Amino acid sequence: MKTVGKEKASAPAVTREALLEAGAEIFAQRGYAAATVREICDRARANIAAINYHFGDKTGLYAEVLKHALHCARAKYPPHLGTTASSTAEERLHAFVQSFLLRIFDEGRHAWHGKLMSREMIEPTAALDDLVQKEIRPMSDFLCGIVRELMGSGANEETVRLCSLSIVSQCLFYHQCRPVLQRLYPKMKINSDSAHQLAEHITRFSLGAIKAGKQKPKRPS
Repeated sequence: MKTVGKEKASAPAVTREALLEAGAEIFAQRGYAAATVREICDRARANIAAINYHFGDKTGLYAEVLKHALHCARAKYPPHLGTTASSTAEERLHAFVQSFLLRIFDEGRHAWHGKLMSREMIEPTAALDDLVQKEIRPMSDFLCGIVRELMGSGANEETVRLCSLSIVSQCLFYHQCRPVLQRLYPKMKINSDSAHQLAEHITRFSLGAIKAGKQKPKRPS
């Protein structure tokens, strides 16, 4: 009898997880506006009332799906990617870039994160505000910390921010422009298998730019 009680108690959690998984898949495929509550519930094998019970409404479900997909991707490929506080700033930058690429190039269920964020950038929803403050900003601060260490104490915050954004932009370029790149360079691999090679290039390129930025311009004689 105790086992049955335990199973019953876990049923809501199982349903909630199923709705998140189904929601992530369908929102990634169709976008927020085109996805329907009925389709998500059918995929999750749950009653429509379950969405109201667990998330309030479709908007609440979508907001939780964005966070769920990011948490899953980040758990698989954390920003530090095995580095520690004793690792060099260069090593931590490479780990950050490679983990970023792996998250957006990942296939299967973890591919939801890249697809969801791509759609959210094109058609932002109210859920983006909360996601930025609670999830994305800490990762941005983490990267800025690495760049600040690389640039030294003399770097101003605007330069640190711009360098950090340039690093992220390089990663996103290979994801957003992949259809064009595949047509320009058919033999070029742009997927999780090439993430290490791309990370090496982006890191080396970025370190070169940071080093150049640290050099003070010569005054004309």
